[in-house]
Amino acid sequence: MPNKTIYVSDDDLPLFQRAQELVGGNLSGAVTTALRRLIEVEEGRQEGFEETILRVGHNGVRQVRFSGALLGEWSDQNETRMEHVRVYRTRKGKIAMHAQYSNWVDYPTDAKNWLSDLKNWRRMLGVGEQDWGDFLFEVVDTVADLKGKIPDKLYERVVSIADRPPVEDLDI
Repeated sequence: MPNKTIYVSDDDLPLFQRAQELVGGNLSGAVTTALRRLIEVEEGRQEGFEETILRVGHNGVRQVRFSGALLGEWSDQNETRMEHVRVYRTRKGKIAMHAQYSNWVDYPTDAKNWLSDLKNWRRMLGVGEQDWGDFLFEVVDTVADLKGKIPDKLYERVVSIADRPPVEDLDI
């Protein structure tokens, strides 16, 4: 196996030492893992994909991360709940659906200080990311697999763009 020499500045030495500790003493393995991750993220970014982190579960207590391109998004608020649905194309060609369903009866408030709590006002006005309700995440093979699982208008929008490349390069 060929040897490669990497010159490390004195300021960066603690970084390399910490990486070596984290992988059990194999610095080569740490560098290789980091380079693979860098290449994967950068190639994906150049192809129009972004690293996406989404909340999952009741009140979004868990997170998932993947590389994807947003195909469509839909939001609705009515007298019973708030809904927010997004559909992504993943870097591996799958379709990911993320939905948040928040019932107003489950709206988290502190009854004593409701009006004076800035967090309640932010939630009510939809400022920032909402942190209550059920967050669903599903990965399917094709857009057709989402039929009936997402709102019809969003489904039509996603169908119309799903077979197009994430980024269209124009020679203009």
